Amino acid sequence: MHIAINAYFWNQSHTGSGQYTRQLVYYLNRLVSDLKITLVFPQTAVLPQLDDVPPSVEVTAVPGRPGHWGKLLFEQIHFPRACRQLGVDLAHIPYWGGPLSSPVPQVVTIHDLTTLLVPEYRRGFKARLYNALVSASARGASQIITDSFSSKLDIMDHLQIAEQTITAIYLAAGPQYSEQENSLVDMAILRKYDLPDFYLLYLGGYVLHKNVMNLLQAHTYVAQALGEEYPLVLAGRKPDTVSDVFPDYDAYIQRVGLEKYVRWIGFVDEEDKPTIYRNAETFVFPSRYEGFGLPVLEAMACGTPVVTSDASSLPEVVGPAGFANDPDDFREMAGSIIATVIQDNLRAELRQKGLAQARKFSWEKTATETVLVYERALA
Repeated sequence: MHIAINAYFWNQSHTGSGQYTRQLVYYLNRLVSDLKITLVFPQTAVLPQLDDVPPSVEVTAVPGRPGHWGKLLFEQIHFPRACRQLGVDLAHIPYWGGPLSSPVPQVVTIHDLTTLLVPEYRRGFKARLYNALVSASARGASQIITDSFSSKLDIMDHLQIAEQTITAIYLAAGPQYSEQENSLVDMAILRKYDLPDFYLLYLGGYVLHKNVMNLLQAHTYVAQALGEEYPLVLAGRKPDTVSDVFPDYDAYIQRVGLEKYVRWIGFVDEEDKPTIYRNAETFVFPSRYEGFGLPVLEAMACGTPVVTSDASSLPEVVGPAGFANDPDDFREMAGSIIATVIQDNLRAELRQKGLAQARKFSWEKTATETVLVYERALA
């Protein structure tokens, strides 16, 4: 079987789509001997080539343009054209951006429908147009993969796609996410980000649905109970602007008097994330919508207690191994955070349960189940 994979996000390993594409290709290439993989990507001056591609995986570059228009041209014209020229058996688009017309059967991975479900994300004309385009293309896919059963139900309900066409396949944390410490390396990384001895951690994006404002509101109670010794560390790229989709976090922090209790550390390099997770007292992830919620799994794999929300896919990921609270109940969220810090027995229990829960997910299983979807698409 020869498959072409849309590699638009390959070099954006800090994104969920980029991580998914890389891990899937690495494990497919390692586990399936009779599978030929060709990555197709739009070549530009900014993106002249793909990095860290396995030697046995082929790469095909097509003309590329920067920006949203260039992305659209690649998805709808250049990628399907390359599939025809390469003579592949199957095309896989590992994010919600499939072509309306494909010369070969196509599998599309729809991680979630957040851009469709959150009103603030679909107010602009371009956003509505793109949502309509990719929704139509998804209905023409041979098979659809999604990250959770929650997302599968959303796709059935909102895109009106038959259940038998959609397969929920869980993701996994990479092998670098573990409870095994490396004292010298960890010490250097903690110093790099100027992290204190004790801290609570949020690591993720800051768009509206991530629900960070309610986390800050919960932290007003946590700060009263635990003081400055346990600051909330906000990791990830801080928004440059304030808008309908990016709240004014700094203004809120100042208004409620959290300046001494919150630290921004900015973008975290991929290779540093395991240490950041591992040394946190608690990882908090209060998101309202997630196709999977990979940070929750990564934190558990590092042995860190987790407080998350009971929304969308997150209960599927955390299982019985952490707190899953109502994303709007910031008092309940605060109580869960405080409990994970001050109750030693609870911390130890959550650590062991989290490690066990994380072991249920593996990229080997993800790749194996994906090959079965490929076979169904070809059949």
